[in-house]
Amino acid sequence: MAFDRDKILRLLISLYGEQSAGEALGDLQTLLERFCEQHPELRRQPPQPLTQRDIILIVYPDQVQQPDVPPLETLAQFCRRTLGGLISGVHILPFYPSSSDDGFAVMDYRQVDPAFGGWDSIASLRQDFQLMFDAVINHVSSRSEWFQRFLRGDPLYRQYFIVVEGDPDLSQVTRPRALPLLTAFQTAEGERRLWTTFSADQIDLNYRNPRVLLEVVDLLLFYAAQGADFIRLDAIAYLWKEIGTACIHLPQTHAIIRLFRAALQAAAPNLRLITETNVPHAENISYFGDGSDEAHLVYNFALPPLVLFSLLRGEAEKLSAWAAEIKAPSSETAFFNFLASHDGVGLNPVRGILDEAEIGFLVETVEAGGGLTSYKSNPNGSTSPYELNVNYFDALALPGEPPLGAPLERFMLAQAIMLCLAGVPGIYFHSLFGSRGWREGVVLRRSNRAINRQKLRLADLEAELADQTSLRLHVFQRYRALLRARASQAAFHPAADQQVLPLHPAVFAVLRSPRSLGDPPEMGRPVLCLHNLSAVSVEVSLPRRLYLPLHPLHDLISGKEIPLRSGGKLTLSPYQTLWLS
Repeated sequence: MAFDRDKILRLLISLYGEQSAGEALGDLQTLLERFCEQHPELRRQPPQPLTQRDIILIVYPDQVQQPDVPPLETLAQFCRRTLGGLISGVHILPFYPSSSDDGFAVMDYRQVDPAFGGWDSIASLRQDFQLMFDAVINHVSSRSEWFQRFLRGDPLYRQYFIVVEGDPDLSQVTRPRALPLLTAFQTAEGERRLWTTFSADQIDLNYRNPRVLLEVVDLLLFYAAQGADFIRLDAIAYLWKEIGTACIHLPQTHAIIRLFRAALQAAAPNLRLITETNVPHAENISYFGDGSDEAHLVYNFALPPLVLFSLLRGEAEKLSAWAAEIKAPSSETAFFNFLASHDGVGLNPVRGILDEAEIGFLVETVEAGGGLTSYKSNPNGSTSPYELNVNYFDALALPGEPPLGAPLERFMLAQAIMLCLAGVPGIYFHSLFGSRGWREGVVLRRSNRAINRQKLRLADLEAELADQTSLRLHVFQRYRALLRARASQAAFHPAADQQVLPLHPAVFAVLRSPRSLGDPPEMGRPVLCLHNLSAVSVEVSLPRRLYLPLHPLHDLISGKEIPLRSGGKLTLSPYQTLWLS
């Protein structure tokens, strides 16, 4: 076991001081040694290199349903039959028993909700796909055994949660919700106010207690043993609380992530950590650490609102300027690129990239099209837009437009931008199959986020995919062509070179080149990705180094040859995408 004792001890000392750190180190080492004895095969598995064929589907465990079949089994069957060869992995959103928030108020971290299936269902899905599990470790359900034992006064769990006494000044605490930070509970020792960052049903864990940290490391190892290839650290930025601070991005939080990384490196080096931090871009990328000691992948949270803004405005300058500067810090790391997820389109990540007027434009445009907005509380008592709650297709559909017209073209252009960028793509199930917003769900669930969380009957979905006139089929066929084109080219490797070219104010142009990947036989050809974000045709002139006179370029998506006019000129139709080789 490659246990870096000195490194882990330093991290523990930074969290707990020397005396408590020494005790925690011994307990952690025992935990890791026992795990390695039980699972020696995991210690011998190095991480598999990421490639251009790595594409992750984001999906709820009960996303597709049929009578008398566990939903996870239905999901496995559907993915094999419909998505085999198109995706490499599946991020199954929380499949644990839960009391609220569509799985993110976990009652038991180590069980599969019987309504979805069992661990054998998870194992069945893993036969064909890599798996990403959620570690929802900032908080637990108020109905969890841990919290119930706290309420009963069990001494073992007395320090598992954050009790706030007196009337401390909490005004600096970053609030991702317009909800109370503290929630009162009646316990065996009287009323206590508990820290609840996200809701009264989601009780924050107390990482000042080393036992909590050890419990969570043991949980991450359990997920490794159950077949996780990736672990998503949900809401990780809020992990450590320090009254008098913003309680977000604290040094102790980064130390805990580094400790997770070091522990997993010793016992399950094939497992990758991915951080979910819906915050401004500069803070988001801090979770890469030095490129070797924190997250392997970081959600690229600025991408969804920035692509949406650029397409609604028909201009590429801000997107191009931002994309020209982003780069993962090492070959061990990559951005997790996505446009839609089970949550809405976060607005905090583009603060500092877009001004407040431009963010206001996004809010007004989306709400005019039937979307919703969620707000967060500010230290001065005001609120600010935090998240657009809208299906990504609907966000790009202007009132009165037929879905199979301009909205479809804008939507597929957005997906092409996401897929062409350096990193690993994450595709939300509803985006892959052209879903629209579920307004009825907002009323039924009393949650804005429900608008993009509809569950589907398998028979209905398959019937629409067989209908030549359906939006679902049109989106899936177009998406399938993009995925196959991406997977076929080493230029789309997560670590391949990326250069943004200023060819036209309305065109997002990216040159991907595999020259950095190794020996010439492995290199392949560069790919020039052109995306016209506007509703009018535009002419671009390609740099001379990117073409040979009189030689047409090949579009990887359509398979057609694209002839160039004199001087390397070509015309892009409204919302057209070309990936040219």
